[in-house]
Amino acid sequence: MTTVGEICNRRVVTIGKADPVLEAARRMREHHVGSLVIVEESAGKAIPTGIITDRDIVVSVLATASPYLDSLQVAEVATDPLVTAREDEDLLDLLKKMRAEGIRRVPVVDDEGVLQGIIAFDDLLEVLSDQLSELTALVTRQQRREVQRRI
Repeated sequence: MTTVGEICNRRVVTIGKADPVLEAARRMREHHVGSLVIVEESAGKAIPTGIITDRDIVVSVLATASPYLDSLQVAEVATDPLVTAREDEDLLDLLKKMRAEGIRRVPVVDDEGVLQGIIAFDDLLEVLSDQLSELTALVTRQQRREVQRRI
């Protein structure tokens, strides 16, 4: 069983909920990411409270030509409600959760709810395709062994 914590990206770009949406867009561009995890600091630990995606900015802000773009805060645009995964959660369980919620990115938290990483649909796709390749190699090897035994 592969767990979320084994494959999640531990380098997460974050932002505060009161930060301007324009700052969110700048950070996404600077770090070449499509989402930021919204966090609140509590006793020096980052607790995820939301997530904002490049799609949120385009659909909620730019497409509506909001006249308040300069004063719009991240929390006003962020995806709601936040769905998180625990580090020890099984990948297939997470995939089911993501499908049910219609989301592509999930912050990963520890037992205390502290941000530990982020996992995206692309990460899951990579791991699952690697596992399928292993299965394909197994079938191919088995077929070769059968042919060799017949000779």
